[in-house]
Amino acid sequence: MTPITPQPGIMEIALYEGGKSAIAGRSDVLKLSSNENPLGPPPSAVAAMAEAAQRAHLYPPTDHADLRQAIAEIYGLEVERLICGVGSDEVLQFICQAFSGPGDEIIYTEHGFSMYPILAHMAGATPIKVAERERVVNVDAILAAITDQTRIVMLTNPGNPTGTILPLSELERLADGLPGHVILVLDCAYIEYAVDHDGGEELARARDNVIMTRTFSKLYGLGGLRIGFGYGPKALIDILTRIRQPFNLSVVQLAAAEAAARDRQWATDCIALNTAQRARLTGGLRQFGIACDDSHANFVLARFADEAEADAAEAQFRASGILVRQVKGYGFPNGLRITVGRSEDVDRVLEAVALFRKAA
Repeated sequence: MTPITPQPGIMEIALYEGGKSAIAGRSDVLKLSSNENPLGPPPSAVAAMAEAAQRAHLYPPTDHADLRQAIAEIYGLEVERLICGVGSDEVLQFICQAFSGPGDEIIYTEHGFSMYPILAHMAGATPIKVAERERVVNVDAILAAITDQTRIVMLTNPGNPTGTILPLSELERLADGLPGHVILVLDCAYIEYAVDHDGGEELARARDNVIMTRTFSKLYGLGGLRIGFGYGPKALIDILTRIRQPFNLSVVQLAAAEAAARDRQWATDCIALNTAQRARLTGGLRQFGIACDDSHANFVLARFADEAEADAAEAQFRASGILVRQVKGYGFPNGLRITVGRSEDVDRVLEAVALFRKAA
């Protein structure tokens, strides 16, 4: 009997691991391992979810018209150039599925989002990892890696777990250097936390081969619902729409995301909180002699002397009831990614660091 085998690339996938959420024997766990909004979802979105739950017996609209209209109004985008997905991850999957396959290559950077090689393998394509420079995306390295087989370049901006950002001038240089058949994907899950940066929105508007993605998981506190969107040339968005499941977003997801998007005061307050506490966390870590770059996201990457010191620090955090993210799989065995929380959360983090330094 002929054995059943999966499509090429499937068995190359290393399963994605999310941040841990519990510590045995503790009820006061502070979870700072998944870059979640410490304030949760806006009350307006919670109310919208409750109301939408009463309509759970009805199929959702297939065109996501109300949510797309809200996104278009808030961000100043053209509604016909928007597509919504189950998190921005699904939009990234659409792109890989529609525009790559066996024999094709998808470029990503060495500290980029760990889903990129997974998505490439799902499509049967070959993921190509290129080096960064001092934890910042290296445009020259990406351009040097382009071959006739390259179909997509996937770029996280701001980076995860680095928190660093590529300026618009460098994004433009990258877009200018790509062949017309290569799609540049700007994955901007954290862009709302960056100052004076549009995430490549204008590039996606002006170029035929640039797509920008965003999410409702971070700023809007809806990670548990999984909602995201993509914006790009209408011709490409129309292709992606052909492979999108017609009912991929539920009535609850659609209602919550629209309410959250329209709650501008909530977004403003969350950004202000993150900006202030990110500065406190960064400054506090540096005072204890722990290196970290200026972050443009809602987390800080703390870099210790070596892997052993990072492991010891993570153990101290656990002893203090705090969960942070080890990022060895991202190329930082000496690093810990720490979500920016509320003022009292940052207090707990810095207290744990003080205990760690005292015991060293």
